[in-house]
Amino acid sequence: MSAAGMRCPACGSTNIVDDDLYSQAQLVCVDCGSVVSEGVLANDPVGGSDVSFSRTTAVAKRPCANLIKGQQRVKAICRILMVNREIEDLSQTHYKMAYEHKAFLKVSLQKKDILTGCCVLVSCRQLNWPITVGTISCLLDADSMVVGAIYQEMVKNLSIEAPIINVTDVIEAHCHEYKISSLDVPEELAENSRDLTKRAVALVELAADSWIVTGRKPIPIMMAATYLAWQSLKPNKHRLKFSLDKFCQVAKVKKLKSAMTRVAEIKEVLCKLGKEIPWVRETVTPDNVIQLVECILQNRYALLRRAMRTHEDALLEESQASCAEAPPESSSQISECADQTPITSFVKQNGSNSDGKEKPGDVDYNPRVLPEHSGTQESQNPPQNWGKRVLFAPPCVIHAKKRRAEQPEHTDVTGDEEISDSEIDSYIRTPQEARDFALMQQMLSLSDSAKS
Repeated sequence: MSAAGMRCPACGSTNIVDDDLYSQAQLVCVDCGSVVSEGVLANDPVGGSDVSFSRTTAVAKRPCANLIKGQQRVKAICRILMVNREIEDLSQTHYKMAYEHKAFLKVSLQKKDILTGCCVLVSCRQLNWPITVGTISCLLDADSMVVGAIYQEMVKNLSIEAPIINVTDVIEAHCHEYKISSLDVPEELAENSRDLTKRAVALVELAADSWIVTGRKPIPIMMAATYLAWQSLKPNKHRLKFSLDKFCQVAKVKKLKSAMTRVAEIKEVLCKLGKEIPWVRETVTPDNVIQLVECILQNRYALLRRAMRTHEDALLEESQASCAEAPPESSSQISECADQTPITSFVKQNGSNSDGKEKPGDVDYNPRVLPEHSGTQESQNPPQNWGKRVLFAPPCVIHAKKRRAEQPEHTDVTGDEEISDSEIDSYIRTPQEARDFALMQQMLSLSDSAKS
């Protein structure tokens, strides 16, 4: 832009333009390059014009390397689990929110790595994609207890509402992990995934009705149910000979230590119900109960009621026999104690009434209903390990931990008491002990000198 009415004092040219290349505007002659006039610094604000930091650097804020690495880790876990794009995007959003939260700013890189799996887990649960903490722990190669603690912390800090899933919701995805299709194993060992899932769900529901699921980790229970379902669908000699170790090797899954215990517990429940089948004449044992699984599952509610009624009748007969064999002077006391047990009170509540209109078998028994304790004396002195007398009870009741007995405090002992002569004599060595001690000292000294 030329400045009109001005002339260059050096060459006399009128070709003068504004040069605003630098921060201060100047009038420069185009012909000779002389500066005709300079801008007035007094017109600028004190300290120069205000310019923002982003305009001076001209560089956009980039995410840190750990955030980028964490997002890549989230994407890799989603690709391994083969989830849809919606879950992957939600996991990325959750991880960015958690990474920038003040509770996770100054944590170790290991915790941030576990945080990636927790974000995938909560996203899957929010979008109804069944997955367990054990699966995430296996992918992260971390302890499931640590993963669970970080998951709870993340959900609390981010105020995320994650639905709680049931073990039956994830068993379908768990059954797909077993490579037992006709493409992977021989025909006599192959099984359809849909039939396997249906039978395993029924076994898990039976385990839940008999308190086996209570307070237990879900993966060992699902593994035990899958193994028993696989055996019971075609109980031939090939499958019945397979142990849990061999089954896991064929199915290409890692066996858990507690899964064998869950197998034994489920078999024990199946045996209790199998004994109540009217048309079964032979003795039901854990070895032959697999052949009766289909019949037990089809009639499990009727068999549960029948087993509860049989067990309670046996307890009543036992209590009556003990009262009959008791001496006359103590018979009233024994009958009173028998009435105070939780089993008999439970039978009285659910058994036949005084009018005889309702039989014990007509009551809808629920094995998950625990007997109630009534009375102040019973609440103060509960029966010890009453779970062993109940047909179905929680594991914490059947295998109750022994509580340490409280020792009474001796307030009369001060430490200034006189020591009796008999106690002093017990501390003094006898002549024979003194000779043995001297001989042992001599032998030790000789051995030390020989070594040196």
